[in-house]
Amino acid sequence: MCGYCIDYDRCFIGGFLLVFHWAQRNAEYIVPLYCFDPRHYLGSYNYNLPKTGPFRLRFLQESVRDLRNTLLKKGSTLLVRRGKPEDVVADLIKQLGSVSAVALHEEVASEERDVEKGVKDICAQMKVKVHTCWGSTLYHRDDLPFPHIARLPDVYTQFRKAVETQSRVRPLIPAPEQLRPVPPGLEEGAIPTAEDLGQKEPLSDPRSAFPCSGGESQALARLKHYFWDTDAVAKYKETRNGLIGVDYSTKFAPWLAMGCISPRYIYHQINQYERERTANQSTYWVIFELLWRDYFKFVGVKYGNRMFHIKGLQDKSVPWKMDMKLFSAWKEGRTGVPFVDANMRELAMTGFMSNRGRQNVASFLTKDLGLDWRMGGTRLIIEMLNFMLVDHDVCSNYGNWLYSAGIGNDPRENRKFNMIKQGLDYDSNGDYVRQWVPELQGIRGADVHTPWTLSSAALSHAQVSLGETYPTPIVMAPEWSRHVNKKPSGAGPSARGKKGPSHTPKQHRDRGIDFYFSKSKNL
Repeated sequence: MCGYCIDYDRCFIGGFLLVFHWAQRNAEYIVPLYCFDPRHYLGSYNYNLPKTGPFRLRFLQESVRDLRNTLLKKGSTLLVRRGKPEDVVADLIKQLGSVSAVALHEEVASEERDVEKGVKDICAQMKVKVHTCWGSTLYHRDDLPFPHIARLPDVYTQFRKAVETQSRVRPLIPAPEQLRPVPPGLEEGAIPTAEDLGQKEPLSDPRSAFPCSGGESQALARLKHYFWDTDAVAKYKETRNGLIGVDYSTKFAPWLAMGCISPRYIYHQINQYERERTANQSTYWVIFELLWRDYFKFVGVKYGNRMFHIKGLQDKSVPWKMDMKLFSAWKEGRTGVPFVDANMRELAMTGFMSNRGRQNVASFLTKDLGLDWRMGGTRLIIEMLNFMLVDHDVCSNYGNWLYSAGIGNDPRENRKFNMIKQGLDYDSNGDYVRQWVPELQGIRGADVHTPWTLSSAALSHAQVSLGETYPTPIVMAPEWSRHVNKKPSGAGPSARGKKGPSHTPKQHRDRGIDFYFSKSKNL
């Protein structure tokens, strides 16, 4: 019997462990397999954007390479193939001749499930058993305290309280010391280069808040650094809304999305840290964020393709606009609103954007510009973010966009972020804006958030010409005026400056949950 393990866009270490434990008990030989599916690297139907862009591809290549090295140390290896998984599996079954089972990791979203169905159909035709595993969430799907997924609450807080009081996180599965071998005669296969897949190798940017590599080894090293070497996790709740630097947040998302580390491993490490070091709001908040990730995954199971519909989960009609000129300005970081532009440029240059930034650019697009978050059913925005984000996750991305657009899992309506207030709250001295919008570097302090309010003399002194060297704002929200020219108390060097870890000002430390829990409509 040969076990086959694949995830169609990410190499799930957690999924491999589950599959390996099953296969170790049921197989003489195991064939670990990862497929580089060409459908992920060809242009999409609507806008010719590949599902996987250069930053995530590099992270994926590093993850696959690391997984192969890990398996080699355990007496196995990782087969790598280029091709549609259903075709690759069929070829391997024919080549081996005696395959009795194919094991794979279950997915949620429709495109991934379509590929999964293709593999299952091929196996049925070839009379090969299929074994599936569920392993990408903190709480197992079968352990949820709801009689059926249709009873999953539509409000996160209700879900969180239910699982925290009525469910348990399963224990970790130890990795086998030795694995059953790969059948003789199988070639490992080369890991394709970016050029092989029709892409260019991305440039590394020294300003990046995520200068990290893919792979389980790097994920474990990051956790060790953030938990045990620096105790940064004990300050997570205070620093997580930072903008500059590596250690203002855990940065686990890319490894979680790729499957290089499991949420259960993080959870149990948090429990150990709380026993041996300290337990506080910050350590709990890491689990709180993992629960959000779980929630959006289960929302995807509950609602299926409704996640992608223009009316969202609430079946609510919103008079969205279609304006490619406004969209292009947002995408390129040329809106004339510095805090928005800085975040969009960071994404374009590094494949990463902070949680604070994501909430703001999403609110600006949907609430200030009033643009269809999917651009009229063609999903341009989502396709763009899938392409750009190193930590792309279907359910988390769509779940958060539905939330931001006011048509998702949100019990309150019509809330929006105030771009000026947000900039002053979280980039009080303007260091983040100046880092990513260099044409505004001549404007000192918080004035950089509102260059259109400066005098001609001040702009000239800063070598800024609005409409020429930097755009005038493409929209002006009336509520911004309440914060224009307001300077943060104790203005001085930004607490989130270029050196050292980022910190959220004390008066704003609880603002990170405002988006989800505040009754205020203007944050």
